[in-house]
Amino acid sequence: MRSSQHKLYGWFSGLLFAAGAFAAVAEVAAKDKADPATEAHWVASWGTAVMVPEGGNELAAEHWREGSLRQIVHLSLGGSKLRVRISNTFGATPLVLEGAAVALAKGPGKPDVEGGTSRSLTFNGRNSVLIPSGGEYYSDPVALDLKPGADLAISMYFKGEPARQTGHPGSRANSFVIKGNRVVEAEWPGATKVERWYALADVEVQAPRSVGAVVAIGDSITDGHGATTDGNDRWPDLLAARFAREGQSMGVVNAGIGGGRMLRDGLGPNMVSRFDRDVISRSGVTHAIVMIGVNDLGGQHRNGDDTPEARKKLLDDLMTAHRQLVERAHAQGVCVIGGTISPYMGSDYYRPNVDNEADRVALNNWIRSSGVFDGVADFDAALRDPAQPSRLLKERDKGDGLHPSPAGFRAMADSVPLNALRQCAFRKAS
Repeated sequence: MRSSQHKLYGWFSGLLFAAGAFAAVAEVAAKDKADPATEAHWVASWGTAVMVPEGGNELAAEHWREGSLRQIVHLSLGGSKLRVRISNTFGATPLVLEGAAVALAKGPGKPDVEGGTSRSLTFNGRNSVLIPSGGEYYSDPVALDLKPGADLAISMYFKGEPARQTGHPGSRANSFVIKGNRVVEAEWPGATKVERWYALADVEVQAPRSVGAVVAIGDSITDGHGATTDGNDRWPDLLAARFAREGQSMGVVNAGIGGGRMLRDGLGPNMVSRFDRDVISRSGVTHAIVMIGVNDLGGQHRNGDDTPEARKKLLDDLMTAHRQLVERAHAQGVCVIGGTISPYMGSDYYRPNVDNEADRVALNNWIRSSGVFDGVADFDAALRDPAQPSRLLKERDKGDGLHPSPAGFRAMADSVPLNALRQCAFRKAS
């Protein structure tokens, strides 16, 4: 009997101990949850849409061989801790990065960096890393104080060229190449300019949980055709500057691809195929602004397939694709702002006719009124000539009847409805 009492006492004591331990753990967890420091998460501060650079967009093999590549990117969010995502998404073989570093650039278009700001990038504590074909790797976190709008230099050293490159041709920013492992050196005298980005996906910073990022995804208009080289005056850049002026902390990523289409591959992959990679999988993304369709509409006309049946089918296919993107985004807690298609009557490249214009107007009316989107950025209204709504306003036209000028990009950034961004919020589906 006494033995049974001892066993019962021991069991009860153990239960009390376990309960106390559980309570202590719960208390610590609650404190951690309430601690703003533990609520920080990674948010994209800069990013691009990767693709296969072909022909003249490839980086010459000689620059990869025993060469250093320094690329300057313009951040939207600041912070005190960052990490870089290196991309071998389209590589046919593993990409071997022999060394890398980040530093504050002396400015856009300049190869030199601010002394004392260089930080080595490591991967699992090592300076070199092998990234499998089709893969992307994050660097280890790096401590570096960054202000919103900072220009960050990312330097990488390679011993040999990849079998197939991953990059972004439409950088509208100069990068620099030089021989030898020079990644931590502040000055690069004699460096060669290259107006492209290679092997980079994005830069992320740690930010409070309340801070998110918006991805602007589209074609050459979003990519920045018509912007000034090293000027950081594409419309997503100007949107980031607008956030900063209005005291709203939000990352902005430009995922535009020149010649991009919704339904078919062009110079890069179609939007449906890249939406998950370029929008949903990025860290901290809460919103997307989708502007796509001019190359789908114009391309059909340019190829001569202008029958009423073909035109109706294209519109139906574009609407279906938009719905699919929004459903995928909503399932992952991402709000979607629909961007109307800007005028392009008078474009020498597409030479649109009245049927093209009617289709553009029909698609825009659907974007505005369908209720599919969480908000609308009326880029059409921001760019069109009130006297000739089928054409770009002269001062907002780069001069080709299709792409906006820097003034046009500013009008686009100003037309993004910030209230829709503030009011729309989802929780990721469980």
